[in-house]
Amino acid sequence: MPSLGEPPLPRRFWPRRRLSPLLFGVALALAACASGVRKPVVDLPAAYEAPAGGQALSEQQLDRWWLIFGDDQLNKLEDQALANSPTAKTQAARLKEAIATRDSAILQTFPTGDLTGGASHTNTSGIGAEPSSLIPIGGPSGSDRLDFKVSWEFDFLGALEDARKAAKHDFWASKFATEGARASLVANVADSYFQARGLAIQLADADEQVRIETALLKTAQIKADHGLGPRSDADRIAGDLAVARSNSDSLAAQQHAAQRLLLILVGRGAEPVANLPVAADVPDPPPLPDAVPAQLLKRRPDIRQAEEQMRAATLRTKLAREELFPNITIQPAIGIARSVAPGIGLASLVPLILFPQEQSQHTDYWSYGANIDQPVLDIPRLLEDAKAQSARAEQAVVAYEQSVQTALGDAENALVELASDERRIKILEDGEARARRAYDDEQVRYRAGLDDVTTLLSAEGTWRTDRADLTGERVQALRRAVQTYKALGGGWDADTLKTAARAP
Repeated sequence: MPSLGEPPLPRRFWPRRRLSPLLFGVALALAACASGVRKPVVDLPAAYEAPAGGQALSEQQLDRWWLIFGDDQLNKLEDQALANSPTAKTQAARLKEAIATRDSAILQTFPTGDLTGGASHTNTSGIGAEPSSLIPIGGPSGSDRLDFKVSWEFDFLGALEDARKAAKHDFWASKFATEGARASLVANVADSYFQARGLAIQLADADEQVRIETALLKTAQIKADHGLGPRSDADRIAGDLAVARSNSDSLAAQQHAAQRLLLILVGRGAEPVANLPVAADVPDPPPLPDAVPAQLLKRRPDIRQAEEQMRAATLRTKLAREELFPNITIQPAIGIARSVAPGIGLASLVPLILFPQEQSQHTDYWSYGANIDQPVLDIPRLLEDAKAQSARAEQAVVAYEQSVQTALGDAENALVELASDERRIKILEDGEARARRAYDDEQVRYRAGLDDVTTLLSAEGTWRTDRADLTGERVQALRRAVQTYKALGGGWDADTLKTAARAP
């Protein structure tokens, strides 16, 4: 049987002798088996246009990439999400549905048959007639039967086998859809977790700023009371203190919302947020992973899902063309029956005597037969159905190609941006350290009366801005790392790769 998208032989290679009707029928059957669907174009570059990574990951490490961060709290949250989250439970139910749907579709391709039976019982009596020994009037009668009839389609074109393969590919498409949802779940948990920790850092900085502004206000008021400084300095600091307190309250609300979202993601939505404390610090992002684009074809669940959908659509294109050919069905049957009715008995006497007697009959049977159905008037409709299915298969091929290209773009962009984040962190760390030293020195000079409050507030503003930028970049790098591992196809069970059936 020709492979997917294999072009037919040119006419010059056809045998010159005339085909017999049998060989002609075989040729038509083989032509129907060819799907005619083109092969997808999935040319991928040998490497990403991104800085080379320094961390080689095995499939098992990429499956559970969150362990790379070395955060025990994150690991526990991921385990809870995979076990108890609404998303995980929904996907488990969908997987059960997919298994049952696959099994039902496969069972429909095997012989079918029904065990049927029936029983009836009647009792009749004559009205206004005298009993007669010659013609009995009235009495009990009944019948019982049991039949088992089988219908078995002869799969001489392999259509039933193709239908079974298509059902399996549909199942694997559903399976990879659930794996994709699992990968998104663990990525969302990690992303929300690092976002909550970033907010905790910002809240701690805001509280620290409130403390510093309070101390500065106290110093400014003492200077103003003793005539050592203008009252306007105290007023300016009081205004900054009010802004700092407002910012602290806003960040506390945002952190509460982030913790609540995280509890919902892991299936603990009814618990108080106090049950999920987050540390006010973030680690450095892990080293840039080393990966090649070709791994996406087997690692990304969305690509695998599109691939299985394409294979199923290809097989259904073959099935649509095979509808043009005869359908041969073998129909064996067996059965038993019993009937009881009033009758006449004959006594072995002289003279002969007739008398009413119940008559019963028992029968059993077996039979076999075959039906052949050849579409005639439906051929135009079937041809159009085949064209429509071929168009659907082409759409599936295009969807597969698009999923590959999208995955390549996602992975490459994530790697490029993560490398940029790592460089920016090093630059911002140096700038934040210098700004903090300048601010500490300025506080000493202000308390000694060598500088005014404007110089102090300017130094503080510079340091606060640099620290906020560094914190934001650290959190962004961690969230980018999460996106990178997901884009590379991480976050789902590697055993699925080994069990997924591949069509020829």
